[in-house]
Amino acid sequence: MSPEAVFGRTSGDGDLNGSDLNGSELNGSELNDSEQSAEDLTNPIILGDAELAYEGALRPQSLAEFVGQEKVRGQLQLLLTAATMQQRTPDHILLAGPPGLGKTTLAMIVAYEGSRPLRMSSGPAIQHAGDLAAVLSSLMPGEVLFIDEIHRMARSAEEMLYLAMEDFRIDIMVGKGAGATSVPLELAPFTLVGATTRAGLLPNPLRDRFGFTAHLEFYAEHELEQVLTRAAPLLGLSIEKRALAEIAGRSRGTPRIANRLLRRVRDYALVHGGEANLEAVHAALELYDVDPIGLDRLDREVMKIILTRFGGGPVGLNTLAVSVGEEAETVEAVVEPFLVRIGFLTRTPRGRVATPSAWSHFGLSHPQAGLTLDDL
Repeated sequence: MSPEAVFGRTSGDGDLNGSDLNGSELNGSELNDSEQSAEDLTNPIILGDAELAYEGALRPQSLAEFVGQEKVRGQLQLLLTAATMQQRTPDHILLAGPPGLGKTTLAMIVAYEGSRPLRMSSGPAIQHAGDLAAVLSSLMPGEVLFIDEIHRMARSAEEMLYLAMEDFRIDIMVGKGAGATSVPLELAPFTLVGATTRAGLLPNPLRDRFGFTAHLEFYAEHELEQVLTRAAPLLGLSIEKRALAEIAGRSRGTPRIANRLLRRVRDYALVHGGEANLEAVHAALELYDVDPIGLDRLDREVMKIILTRFGGGPVGLNTLAVSVGEEAETVEAVVEPFLVRIGFLTRTPRGRVATPSAWSHFGLSHPQAGLTLDDL
């Protein structure tokens, strides 16, 4: 669409009027086109509604639909069933584990299984005790409150949460100085579901007030295949089983990554007009720099620098971050966990060291084959 079609015709001083840049008058059809263009700008047509519907459909709505985490599912099912039989709100639940394993989905399932309303918030959004008080005081009886990244909540809000979780009550301070008084505010019974990727950062008094703590584990490849088998029809994709197995093997044991790669394969097949087969998976994931074991561009860059520039290490975190042009926090929190988990990298007091598996994977020979990690 041309700029004129989008913005309409303007006069020399930028005001929209009945004349064009040459001073000639606009006819009726041109005025209608301009009005229509202005309406398009203020009321855009949302073209992604189908995609948003797909995103919502990919989330299981019940524990029966949820794939993987069998132990956690059994524990949650028992907790929720017992609460329903006793006609009470379920105990507070803490979901801990790496990103992308289904913590938010499980929080939604807790509300769905009990036919309870769900209120969602996040730790960074609650930076004052007043923010938390506003949320808690507006909860309906039996409502489920989900706080994502709960370890990032302000300390003052955490301390207010202690009393709210145990006695369903908060104390509001009214006034200042010597005349300040504490006014108790009763809360409706609710269930708090907290999600965290760093459970160790939660203070002990808060962690101990959760009636149930679930630790989510990475998925096995056959579980990821089940996740993808369920997701493919929801995305309108017909894909062969070998292709699903290939995607699962490159998904780092994480359903979120598996679903993301599946969408990229769908896009590749759609654009190139072919079938979503094993060849399409190889081509699509090669295009997006995902290798057969799930390493991406940054992972490979970090490992190659350790192997080729520093002889396999040890190398310090800050030196490594500067070498790859990333922040040290990015390397430590995003790249290293997966490399350590698959046995390519070890953390020693002297720095990061590549393992023999890393040398073998990248087809390189160790310059000091006789040196072991015990010698470092």
